[in-house]
Amino acid sequence: MSAKKTEKTSALASLLSILDLEQLEQNLFRGQSPQEGWQRVYGGQVLGQALVAAGRTVSEERTAHSMHGYFLLPGDPTHPIIYEVERIRDGSSFTTRRVKAIQHGRAIFSMSVSFHKQETSFEHHREMPKVPPPEELPNEHELMKRLVGSLPDNIRSYWERERPIEMRFVDFSRYISREKAPPVQYVWMRANGRLPDDPKLHQCVLAYASDFTLLDTALIAHGKLLFDRDVQLASLDHALWLHRPFRADEWLLYAQDSPSAYGARGFCRGSIYTPDGVLVASAAQEGLVRQRTTAYVLS
Repeated sequence: MSAKKTEKTSALASLLSILDLEQLEQNLFRGQSPQEGWQRVYGGQVLGQALVAAGRTVSEERTAHSMHGYFLLPGDPTHPIIYEVERIRDGSSFTTRRVKAIQHGRAIFSMSVSFHKQETSFEHHREMPKVPPPEELPNEHELMKRLVGSLPDNIRSYWERERPIEMRFVDFSRYISREKAPPVQYVWMRANGRLPDDPKLHQCVLAYASDFTLLDTALIAHGKLLFDRDVQLASLDHALWLHRPFRADEWLLYAQDSPSAYGARGFCRGSIYTPDGVLVASAAQEGLVRQRTTAYVLS
């Protein structure tokens, strides 16, 4: 799995570089973090790197079909992350791996992932919601030009930063409006450049992207914004089911909802579709959604 032979932006090149783990020993890998000034490692990075580590121990013809991870401690972006893979089972159809991410001698993340050889059998999937196609929606640069006067500096700088994943929001108002609404949102996303023809790499890039915006969906019901200082958000776990082949450098619709929030935890779900309406993946996440006692919010 390599970052070579692809047209890409610098942000995507950086992502492919951090997904290209260094092998230290059998079942042992080392990953780096991008130096972007973040105080903690982005959860999607750990998901993607852990899936890379597991995939390096599995035969090429088997791809991941499900992964279930738990975020145990915040990651330190200034230090490498060690990924230790345990080979649980190699069966005739399925392969199971357990991955532990370690920093400073402690586990920061744990994941189980299952791989499956390609088979044919019954098929069905839920229809894609009816939303505008990405070509009819403004890109992030166009969106910022429209909203530049209404966004606080920190929100504007966040969305103006180059990212490896391009996103187009069906309704961006939830990031600037305090109106309470049903906790549902739709986001088109794709890698910000062409990727190599490696199905496992496309799965790892989607795992990385699947942590974007998902937990934010729980805030919509309460009229809260991602950058409000009286809200504490943190991923607790993340599950991803990979139903069908796809390309992560072509548009995918991420349809998200939040059925429940209780006890400082929010539960969110996502369904990921190709533009022609094929369901290729599903995600679920529970995260910390804690209201701080200091009632400072962005105006």
